[in-house]
Amino acid sequence: MPQQRTGDDAVISGVGLTPFSRDAGLGALDLQATAAYQALDDAGLLARDVDTVIAGYATTVNHIMPANVLAEYLGARPARAFGMSVGGATGLAMVAEAARLMRAGVATHVLVVGGENRASGQSRDQAIATLAQVGHASHEVVLGANIPAYYALLASEYLARFGLSRADLAPLAVQMRAHAVSHPGAQFRTPITVQDVLDAPPIAEPLGLLDCCPMSDGAAAVVVSRAPASPSGRASVRIAGLGQANLHQHVSEADFGAFGAGESSAAALAEAGTGVGELDILGVYDSFTITLAILLEEIGIVAPGTAGRRASEGLFAADGRYPLNLHGGLLSYGHSGVAGGMAHLVEMVTQLRGEAGARQLADLPRKGLLHADGGVLSAHVSVVLEGAPAEASRGDRA
Repeated sequence: MPQQRTGDDAVISGVGLTPFSRDAGLGALDLQATAAYQALDDAGLLARDVDTVIAGYATTVNHIMPANVLAEYLGARPARAFGMSVGGATGLAMVAEAARLMRAGVATHVLVVGGENRASGQSRDQAIATLAQVGHASHEVVLGANIPAYYALLASEYLARFGLSRADLAPLAVQMRAHAVSHPGAQFRTPITVQDVLDAPPIAEPLGLLDCCPMSDGAAAVVVSRAPASPSGRASVRIAGLGQANLHQHVSEADFGAFGAGESSAAALAEAGTGVGELDILGVYDSFTITLAILLEEIGIVAPGTAGRRASEGLFAADGRYPLNLHGGLLSYGHSGVAGGMAHLVEMVTQLRGEAGARQLADLPRKGLLHADGGVLSAHVSVVLEGAPAEASRGDRA
């Protein structure tokens, strides 16, 4: 198992997150700037202190140089600025690149930003058509497939393979909503039940409305600094392990038994010198209930076919063994493109610092695993974060 890195490690020194909503009243660049300034303030930095800016794509902005435009807007003059686009995995992929710049001794402070007015800046049909392009141009898109349809295919296969029904996925949506209730920035904060999920309008059989994340306006940002730098004087959170995997792009080419989450998370955990049994908190991409189920199982948090049942048993609750997406995740906090996945990271950093207020875990977590995917479980990125030492581990794998 690889040795833990020291000395030139990267830390998260600042975070920023806007509320997510149907209409923020701001354009993509203004949303990005709002989150960026929050993260810079949190880190105790000014825009001119940043030597690298990395920005994610935005479906509502037709510009090929997103980081350069944002840097100019913020008043930053970075030595490096570049954009990135790997779907829902973009946020963690940008953080991973920032960490590698730190480890290489190239950068000192990297500003990572994602955000857009995905809900208000385009029509629903425009958004659906744009996102559908992750499908195979000749085998999938031409047949009229879209993102919910791709994931419905995965859900149908999954439910049939394990002899399950829609009700077996519903507890995952219920748990995400339960977490969102206490976060003032969440798009949806009204509690729901399994029956509510089953009664919701159908979107793509077997997925209903509450099995699917919404489209949202919002933004998120983080500052990655070279350890032990923490200009603000507050505790930093160390990036202890990184992992990535890209086994396919199109769902028609995927191996439904191994999408890449297992390889990616295993690499990140190995680099951090830890295992799933030592994790205190999770942030896992949840664009659909089926996404969350497959990722939790492939990572090895729970046995295959059991994610929904384990959610109903409280495994992922705030007082459960594996507190998961305590801000409400994509399913309830909302999904604003690149910022959607980054919100998981902001929540985890906030929890590891002990600054989550009413959402704060009773026992301060020390280690957490973040995982995101882009496309249709295509691009996988995993990040292990470490905060202050804990008195004891939470125990072995459930």
